Amino acid sequence: MPLKKTKLPVSLLALVVSGSALASVTQDVEDALNFYHYGKNGAVKIDLNYRYENVDQDRGPQKTANANTARLRAGLLSPTFHGLQGYAEYEGNLAMQEDFNSTRNGNTGYSTVADPEKSELNQLWLSYAGIPDTVIKGGRQRIKLDDDRFIGNVGWRQMETTFDSVLITHNNQQLFGLSVNAGYIGNVNTFTSTTENIEAPILNISYKVGDYGNLVGYGYWLDYTERENYEKSSQTYGLRMSNFKKPGDSLKLSDNYGVVYTAEWAHQADYGHGITDYDTDRINLMGGVTAYNFTFQGAVEQLDGKGLNKTFDTPLGTNHAFQGWADLFLVTPRDGIRDVSGAVHSVLDRGDVVLTGVYHDFTDDTGSLHYGKEWDFQATKKFGKHYSLLAKYAYYDADQFGTDTQKIWLQGNISF
Repeated sequence: MPLKKTKLPVSLLALVVSGSALASVTQDVEDALNFYHYGKNGAVKIDLNYRYENVDQDRGPQKTANANTARLRAGLLSPTFHGLQGYAEYEGNLAMQEDFNSTRNGNTGYSTVADPEKSELNQLWLSYAGIPDTVIKGGRQRIKLDDDRFIGNVGWRQMETTFDSVLITHNNQQLFGLSVNAGYIGNVNTFTSTTENIEAPILNISYKVGDYGNLVGYGYWLDYTERENYEKSSQTYGLRMSNFKKPGDSLKLSDNYGVVYTAEWAHQADYGHGITDYDTDRINLMGGVTAYNFTFQGAVEQLDGKGLNKTFDTPLGTNHAFQGWADLFLVTPRDGIRDVSGAVHSVLDRGDVVLTGVYHDFTDDTGSLHYGKEWDFQATKKFGKHYSLLAKYAYYDADQFGTDTQKIWLQGNISF
């Protein structure tokens, strides 16, 4: 498809040029944001994220989107006192260019970049760690379980998803490496700065199987209580075995070689206020090898679909990380989806540089209807603990689903 030329923003060029200078920040700055009380740490937390995003789609009335946004999070973490600790965090996103549909600004003539110009209370929680190996946390908080497929914070977007919830986390490394997360979610504060009411018990139990990986069993019971969201309600049960969380992880066969894998199955059915009866499955398989600084992976993820409102969905997951970064499949198509993919990761410069390339081939869950294919590329560079740069690209080549879509991202981050 004919794709429009994209100009590199001047502000990002400035970040690239000054990257080495940012990386040389002194330890005094970090120390100034930390404070101590009776030997227990407290801190001021700051996270500034600039991003340029360009979205160019081939068909439809939408014009090419260009978004220059800067998001600031500022938080205060209290010292620990008799096992108690609190945290308050506010976040705001500034749109320096609004040639995009943020889903909240009314600019529906442009392609979507779901980063609205909003500000909000992002986190406000109190935790108690006075019970051995256990933390009880209540309030508005970030929750990330396993690979974020089912419960995540949608951390890629400028405004993240947080949960008004109670979460009990128990880690007992003496008892077979057992880890338990049990909780209840009452509200979802979405990445578009809206609130969805939900009644959702969640349970995630992980057992460390030596050096071979983690065996996880989980159950998520999502009951949306507002009429417009009834059909998002579901109950999901699953099992997962994996030794891979990030590039570079592997089961070592020798100093320079290893293997990575994931095997996962889940079943989902109607629940609570859900109107439509259905039951579907998800299969997620990945295998690969590591050689020196490279990881090579092959994978298939299938989410079944049996018609309207009868699809396997993950409404609380970080779905951008799955089935292509162009985001054509954030919601499962009515005929389901099968994603066959291959990926290459390279970890360089003692882990400070990570290069990734991914190829996807998408069909319905039977493999008979070809949706399209996608190429994704990403490069990240860290400068010490506090600074990073990112360049990212996605191109979806449509066949029988959606439209040709190209996305370009350039990003700089400062985090203390």
